[in-house]
Amino acid sequence: MPDSSLITPKALKHLKKRRAADARFRLYGIAAIVFALSALALLVIAIGTRAYSATTQYVYQTEVLLQADLVAPEGETSEAEITRNIEGFYTLVRDKLFTEFPEATQSQATRQELSELVNRLAVLPLAERVAANPTLIGKSIKVRVPLSDDLDLYFKGSSPKDVTVRVGSAGKVQTDAEGSINLTGTPGLSKVVSTRSLLEEGQTTGSVLLAGGDAVARVEALTADAARLTLLTGELEDLTQTPLIAHIIPLPEAERPISDQQIAWAIALKKAGNARRVLHTSLLTHTDSTYPELAGTLAAIVGSLLTMMVTACVAIPMGIFAAVYLEEFAPRNRLTNLIEVNINNLAAVPSIVFGLLGASLLLGTFGLPRSAPIVGGLVLALLILPVVIIASRASLRSVPPSIRSGALAVGASRMQAVFHHVLPLAAPGMFTGAILGMARALGETAPLLLIGMVAFVAEVPNSATDEATALPVLIYSWASNAERAWEPMTAAAIVILLSLLVIMNVVVVFLRRRFERRW
Repeated sequence: MPDSSLITPKALKHLKKRRAADARFRLYGIAAIVFALSALALLVIAIGTRAYSATTQYVYQTEVLLQADLVAPEGETSEAEITRNIEGFYTLVRDKLFTEFPEATQSQATRQELSELVNRLAVLPLAERVAANPTLIGKSIKVRVPLSDDLDLYFKGSSPKDVTVRVGSAGKVQTDAEGSINLTGTPGLSKVVSTRSLLEEGQTTGSVLLAGGDAVARVEALTADAARLTLLTGELEDLTQTPLIAHIIPLPEAERPISDQQIAWAIALKKAGNARRVLHTSLLTHTDSTYPELAGTLAAIVGSLLTMMVTACVAIPMGIFAAVYLEEFAPRNRLTNLIEVNINNLAAVPSIVFGLLGASLLLGTFGLPRSAPIVGGLVLALLILPVVIIASRASLRSVPPSIRSGALAVGASRMQAVFHHVLPLAAPGMFTGAILGMARALGETAPLLLIGMVAFVAEVPNSATDEATALPVLIYSWASNAERAWEPMTAAAIVILLSLLVIMNVVVVFLRRRFERRW
C-alpha cells in the first residue's frame, strides 16, 4: 500500500519554511511599531525640549510709587487715558532701574543700554491694572515687568553662553594712579585661565566678568593669580566681601546682542533677587507682538476655535446628509457614479487649491471680509467635506443589512428605517470621521495663508467676521522670524496646537464608546 501519511520530509520542510515566514512577519511588524514609536518619541522630545524654555520667563520685580503726575498727567483718570499712557509707566520702571544702577546716568549710551533691559511695551499690563483700579494712583505697589528677550535667553543659558567658575576669596584690591583696578594674590584665577583657554581654544576674544557681592567687574588682563579690572556696577569694596564668581563668555562682545555692561547689570539684578524666573502665563493670555517676551497665542487660539466652529457647522451636517442620501436613497446611475468619483478625487486635492478657490470666490466674488474666521471656516469646510462624506458612507455600509430588513419588515418606511435604526448605529463611525476631518483642518496652513489670515492680529476676535489668525499660521509666522528667542516660542505654540489635536482625539474615543452599539 502507498504511504498515506502527511508527515513526509517534504511536508516538514515546507512547514518549517512557513513557520519561519510567520516569525519574520511578526518581527517585521514589531520592528515597524518600534520604529514608529521611536520616531514619535523623538519628535515629542525634540519639540518638548525646545518648548520647555518658553514655559518660564525672567521678569524684573520691584516696587514703584505710582506718581500721579506720571501715571495720570493733567488729572486724566479715565480708563482709556491711563491705558494709553505707556510712556508714564515706562518712566516709572526706568527711573527705578536708574536708582539701582546710578552709573548708567553717566552718558547717553549707558542710559540707552540700561533702558533696553525692559521693553517699553512691557508695562502695558501694569497700565491696564491701574486703569481698572485708579485708587492705586499715589500708592506703592509691587510690579513684575518682563525683561528683554536677549536677557531672558542669557539667564536661561541659551545665548550667549556663560560658563561660571568659582574663584574663591579675593586677594588684595588696589587702584593705581591711572584709575585701573588691580586684583592680586588670588590663586583661584588659575582656574579661570585654564577654563577660558579650553573654551576659546587659545583665542582670548571673549569676556570675563568677576562678580562679588553687588559688584561686577570686567577683566581687562588676566594671569594665574592677578587681574586688571574695570568696575561695571556696584562698589569696589564688594569684591572683597564675598567669594568671587567668574562669568566666562566666549563669544566676543561685538557678536552678541547684549553687552558686558548689560550682562553685569543682569547679574546684579539676579543677585539682588529683582530678576526672577516665573511661569510664562502670558503665552496663553497675551496676543501676538513684535517682541518675543510680550507675545502670546490667545488671539490665535480664539481664531482657530472660531474657524473650527464655522467648519463644523458647515462640513459635518452637509457631509453626513450627503452620505446618507448617496448611500441610502440615491439611484444607481451614471450621475451618482460620477459624483462618487469626484468626491474621492476631491479628497486627494492639495489644500492650497482650496485656498485659491476661497481667495477667488469668497473674497473676490462674494466680497467676504479678509482674514476672517468665517472665510477660513468655509474654505476648510470644503477641504474636509469629502473626508466626512467618505467616512460617513463607510459607517453606513458597516451596519448589517438585517437592521434595514427588520425595520422594513415591521412596517417602518425607508426613511424611518434609515434615521431611526441605521443612522444611530453608524453614528460612532460618523463622529470619528468628522472629528478626524476637523483635526486635519485645525492643522492646515496653506489655505489660511492665501485668504490673508497671516495678518498680524493684536486683538482677540469677538466674532467670526473679525480679523483673526490661527495657530498654524502663527507658528509659521514665528518660525520665519530671525531672532533666536522666537524658536522656543514657536515650539511652545506647536505644543499648544498638538494639545488641541489630542483633545479632539480624546473626544473621538469618548463619542465612539458613548454611542457604540454591538449586535
